[in-house]
Amino acid sequence: MLIQVVKSKIHRVKVTQADLNYIGSITIDEELMEAAEIVEGERVQIVNVNNGERFETYTIKGEKKSGVICLNGPAARRVAVGDTIIIIGYGFMTPDEARSFKPALVFPNEETNLID
Repeated sequence: MLIQVVKSKIHRVKVTQADLNYIGSITIDEELMEAAEIVEGERVQIVNVNNGERFETYTIKGEKKSGVICLNGPAARRVAVGDTIIIIGYGFMTPDEARSFKPALVFPNEETNLID
């Protein structure tokens, strides 16, 4: 049996853009994606600290060290520029693997979205 557990988390970043007319997804600064071990196209959960919204989308790599966090397409309606969000990636593993697994947790600067 496999269970789903947190494998990655980018904790408390500010939304820098929202583009309703894009085809969908979340654009994330490449440096943050690398630090959190999130790959382009990966399914992630977005938790909006400001309004309590929780939704899923997939990732697109943004410019490295830009601090970009952009919700695209319909997801843009779930946030406002300036909202604080948490980005969570999940992985499947056996319960035995999960007991010793350590997720990649990233805590960037909340004002710049950059890793200090």
